[in-house]
Parts: sequence; structure tokens; C-alpha cells
Amino acid sequence: MTRSTAPGKVYLFGEHAVVYGEPAVPCAIERRATVSVERRSDDRLRVEAADLTIDGFAVEYGAGGTDGPEIDVSDGLVSAATAYVDEAIAQARDAAGEDAGFDVLIESEIPLGGGLGSSAAVVVATIDAATRELGHELDRAELAERAFRTEYEVQDGQASRADTFCVTSGGAVRVEGDDCRRIEAPDLPLVVGFDGGAGETGELVAGVGALREEYGFASDTVGAIGDLVREGEAALADGNIEEVGRLMDFNHGLLSALGVSARSLDSMVWAAREAGALGAKLTGAGGGGSIVALDHMEEVETALELTPACEEVFRAELAEEGVRR
Repeated sequence: MTRSTAPGKVYLFGEHAVVYGEPAVPCAIERRATVSVERRSDDRLRVEAADLTIDGFAVEYGAGGTDGPEIDVSDGLVSAATAYVDEAIAQARDAAGEDAGFDVLIESEIPLGGGLGSSAAVVVATIDAATRELGHELDRAELAERAFRTEYEVQDGQASRADTFCVTSGGAVRVEGDDCRRIEAPDLPLVVGFDGGAGETGELVAGVGALREEYGFASDTVGAIGDLVREGEAALADGNIEEVGRLMDFNHGLLSALGVSARSLDSMVWAAREAGALGAKLTGAGGGGSIVALDHMEEVETALELTPACEEVFRAELAEEGVRR
């Protein structure tokens, strides 16, 4: 059996705009998904996940999912729960040149669908563990590339490289199209609030795309987010956390204008700001999920804990190491 872990992530700046070639700056956080993989004697998959903020499931199915999962729940739920793992296993098989079967156990500290990179972490850890179980170890560049292909396939071509590159490499990263690299960042006092829900990433990304097609000012808003990201990079390089916070506030406003925020997210953002956060914004696709705030003190955590829309609050340490074997 082989085991790999990969961290979650938050966006300091740039989600949604990154899909259209603008830069983004996500950073990895020390909340991890761990995937254990053991080769089987046949070509079937058994996937077990007990703590992805859902009730848990165990499912066994044929290579490529062609036999259909043997589980008594709706097809839609099964598809959502297994699509990332199924495609990740396909990438591992392709890399190793073997159509092997696997038992896969997923354990995760990252809320599912909360905008914190749970799918990217599971995909990266699954590909890494499965290829190593077949005696084929990928370097980080190929691992990130195959993880991106997985998300691209599952998300119908709407994925960017940001999430998968970030959780593979760790630290703070800059992504613009195919240009992906780590960048220097100061010690960031990150606080995450999670509303217990999840937005529909595909629908939210498609919604922004439709706005860009219909309104020129929506396209300009996406471009403005890219300009903001470039200012944010300079602030990070200078260690100017106050400016990073101000730009995070601005970024949240632009994302709200594109229709991807939600009442729960806005209420957490304002609770954090009113408690003295240097900045606060949604992170991820939006529509529900998580916010990230900058705060050195405990007041923001307390304020979020007292916010009815917030289900979970935690301080997030920057994960300098990405995938770990």
C-alpha cells in the first residue's frame, strides 16, 4: 500500500479570472487530504471515503466505471463522488502503462466543495499514490500536469492549472495560463470561515462566462481582477500585509459584481472586517463555501464563530510543502 497527502488551498487573489488567462495567486494551507492506494488482483476499483463532510461512502466498480457502481444512491451523487478519483486513476494507469485495479481510501481534513481545494488535493494525492503503487514515481511537474488534465476533464474544460499546481508544489504560487511558479510570500495570518455549504463550480464558472459574453463591462471586471492580482504580487514581494488585505477586500467586491458571492459569504466577510481583519474575501468558486481573512489577533475568529452563517472557523498555516509521500 502507498500513501500520499496533499494540502488544501485558499486564493489570495484571482479566482474566476484565472480561467480566462488572467493571473491568480493561491497558496497552500495545512489542511490535507490523504489517499491510500493498494493494488488489486483484478481491474476493479473500490473507493472508500468516510470524512469528506458528507456521510461517507464505499463503492466498487469496473475499470473506467463502465460496470456502474454497486451502491444504492442516485447516479448524480455517485458521479460527483467518484468522477475525480476515476479520472485520476485513469491518469495513473496511463503514466504507468498498466490497467490495474485498486482499493482507494480517502481521508480528508478539507471541507468538500468549500472552495479550499478538496478536489485538487484528492486528485494529486490519488495520482501520486497510485503511480507509486505501480512502481512508477512522477516528478512534480508531470504530477501537476496530470492532475490538471484530470480536473480539466471532469470540469468540462473549465479548470485552470492554479489549484492542482498549488497543492502539488506548496507555498504561494502564481499562475497565468500555462506559466506556473512559486513566489515568495510573507508569513500570512490566515483565518478561514466555512458556511457548511458548497457552490456548483461548473455553473458558477459558466455564469461568469455568460456575463462576459453579454456585457463588455463584465469582461472589463475580469480584466480588473487580473490588474489587481499584479498589484497583489508586488505587495506580497514587499511584505506589505496591510496592502494585501486591502486588495483582498477589493477582489471580493469584483467577484460579487460577477455574481459569484452569496449571502452567507458576504455575512462572514463583513463580520471579519468589522472585527478588524486586514482584509477578507470569498475563496474558490463562490456561491457558498469559504472565506479567507487576514488577522493577527483572535477577534476575527471569535466574530466568525458568532456569525450564524459560519459553521466552522480555523486558522490556516501556510503549507510550504505540497504533495508529501
